[in-house]
Amino acid sequence: MSAIHKSLATATLFSLLCLPQIYAQQVPVIETNLSNGMKILLVERHDEPSVAGAWVAHVGSANERPGITGIAHLFEHMMFKGTTTIGTTDAKQDLEILANQEKVRDAMRDEEAKMRSQIRSGKIDGLLKPENWTPHYRELQKQFQSLVEAERKILVKNEFDKIYTANGASGMNAFTMQDMTAYFCSVPANKLELWMWMESERIFHPVFREFYAERDVVFEERRMRLESTPMGVPMETFNAMFWEALPYSWDTLGWPSDVSTISKPQADAFYGTFYAPQNLTLILVGDLDAKQIVPLAEKYFGRIPRGNNNPPDLVTLEPKQTVEKRMNAEVTANPQVEIFFHTVPFGHKDSYALEILAQILSTQTGRLYKGLVVGSGVANDVGAEQNSMKWAGFFDLSGEAATGHSPDEVEKSIYAEIEKLQRDEVPAMELQKVKNNFAASQYRKLSSDMSILHSLIWNEGEGDWREINNADAKLQAVTAADVKRVAGEYLTRENRAVATFTRKAETSKTNDK
Repeated sequence: MSAIHKSLATATLFSLLCLPQIYAQQVPVIETNLSNGMKILLVERHDEPSVAGAWVAHVGSANERPGITGIAHLFEHMMFKGTTTIGTTDAKQDLEILANQEKVRDAMRDEEAKMRSQIRSGKIDGLLKPENWTPHYRELQKQFQSLVEAERKILVKNEFDKIYTANGASGMNAFTMQDMTAYFCSVPANKLELWMWMESERIFHPVFREFYAERDVVFEERRMRLESTPMGVPMETFNAMFWEALPYSWDTLGWPSDVSTISKPQADAFYGTFYAPQNLTLILVGDLDAKQIVPLAEKYFGRIPRGNNNPPDLVTLEPKQTVEKRMNAEVTANPQVEIFFHTVPFGHKDSYALEILAQILSTQTGRLYKGLVVGSGVANDVGAEQNSMKWAGFFDLSGEAATGHSPDEVEKSIYAEIEKLQRDEVPAMELQKVKNNFAASQYRKLSSDMSILHSLIWNEGEGDWREINNADAKLQAVTAADVKRVAGEYLTRENRAVATFTRKAETSKTNDK
């Protein structure tokens, strides 16, 4: 190697090694608690005259149980229905109508129980078909519909959004995951007190209007997002097979039979348990003064009474898997393979080495793409991801077979790449390149108020907001020996579940002449 090339190589290595130090920065988060136990996270940034605000409910589909799966996601919808002062022209009449609706629904639930008995005895084949309804149930449906029409006359649709939009807010939205539900938007800095009143009101005085209509909307959302997609139900089945004990085994959209029967009393009980102040975290990022914000937050959010009991902890642990699981499915999609390995939850010491391992394998510069797409050509697309959730984690390897190749070939080729990582340590330059990618990604996540907000939401929801500042150092500390160790410890045959998807044969249609 010439002196010039040596100098260039040395300079490149120096820049790679120094990159994490260049990108590393700490988010100055101020943490405090209100008198009712609600946690507050504040970040002062005076780049723009706005504030990105959110609150996180530490509840998701993992806090559900059979019978009410999907209720956490349903609540995300219901929290936009308004309060005693927002969303109606007559609050008193509104509440009276809702009470009468529930009386009718109680009678309908009694009839539904009778019809479920008929399902079990084989007399009818489901509750969703009107032809299976009893005469009394049909009459109750008419009574309920008349109450729905009465409620619609005094509803003010989407008033929550209208108030925010009229005051310059943007990006109002929410999401539900396995471990959290979050509500967020951005408001002008001079409208922060309005935001505090609006958000505290929908926690303190929520009114779950159009509950059963919205339940039907969620049911339809499940049909569109999951049941109507080629891979939706097969992947739901695979996920249910993978998790044996933890409530990660069902989708956040819930099981169809549960979503269609969740009652408002069940929802009220769920809300009272998991939306208590001590189970919520308020997050504000932007043009604010922390010394002024805390008293303001106490004025609005502090008035919400603390819950009588703390939400129950999830005590179930996933048992150690000791045998390989396999599933074969025919789908109307390209042939592919999905491989899940049980790993570790958020914040576990091995999660960082597993994230590095996933990055070594994934992206178009990763080993899987180079080996299976560019190299042997057995795959069109490949991926690797470590998913660390609050209670457990899994490592996901996937590959779509190229034309003329099978999922079995892709699976074997993936294992060949894993065996290399289990046998040999990753070269220093390759490892450092991956670490630099993480550092650069972390830098981009901290480029705006909203990106910082979402990073805090994610880390706080999974277990510890401090990871926004601590995770990068832990990733940078991962060694080649760590990567080799976790590859050998977790990516084993007895610890995996494999789903092979082949294309369903198309049936030709002939017309009789």
